[in-house]
Amino acid sequence: MRYALYFTPPADDPLTGTAAVWLGRDAFSGEGIAMEETGPFPAETFAALTAEPRRYGFHATLKAPFELAPNRTEAELIARFETFCAAQPAFDIPSIVVGQLGPFFALIPAETHPPLQDFAAAVVEAFEPFRATLGDADIARRKPERLSEAQRAHLLRWGYPYVMEEFRFHMTLSGPVEPKQADAMRQLASTRFAAFTDKPLRISGLALFVEKDRGAPFTIHAWQPLTGA
Repeated sequence: MRYALYFTPPADDPLTGTAAVWLGRDAFSGEGIAMEETGPFPAETFAALTAEPRRYGFHATLKAPFELAPNRTEAELIARFETFCAAQPAFDIPSIVVGQLGPFFALIPAETHPPLQDFAAAVVEAFEPFRATLGDADIARRKPERLSEAQRAHLLRWGYPYVMEEFRFHMTLSGPVEPKQADAMRQLASTRFAAFTDKPLRISGLALFVEKDRGAPFTIHAWQPLTGA
């Protein structure tokens, strides 16, 4: 069993519904959803391009997947999750856009937003005591030889390279897209998510995701609103 702390909008949020149809799966229910028209892509091609984010569910990573430390229990993790969310205020990202991170497409902030960076760092720190130390195989999967010195240090310290100053908020919409397909994917994503882009995104809650077995789909174990003053 692995756990992760991700941002995702509430289950009844229109963005959640749109993303579930885009990915072909609802992380709240764990159920598959029929995809809508996939534009210039054959259905099989589009399903392959979205396979990776489909398994994880629509989300933005804050605390990457981890196994529980030997001296911690799920009940303790959930209690910390609830108290953390009760202490954190909700806030807005001023504007989100469809963007690219390397070969991947995602919803990202139009500009770096310091309150978001601070919130992400707080999540990483708050739940670090619950994370089991990475094994050699998990470290190797991150290909540390390809990481920067700072990213390698974060991997060893926090279990994930892209935290603190390396953190970039993104709600993944695709796996790697070949350059010849990139323009079509960008246009399709921009059209499908037009109701949500160039507008604020409310960071109103936090989700505790679970992966029951390695490689299994992630589902939402609990979602809590941020209710701090």
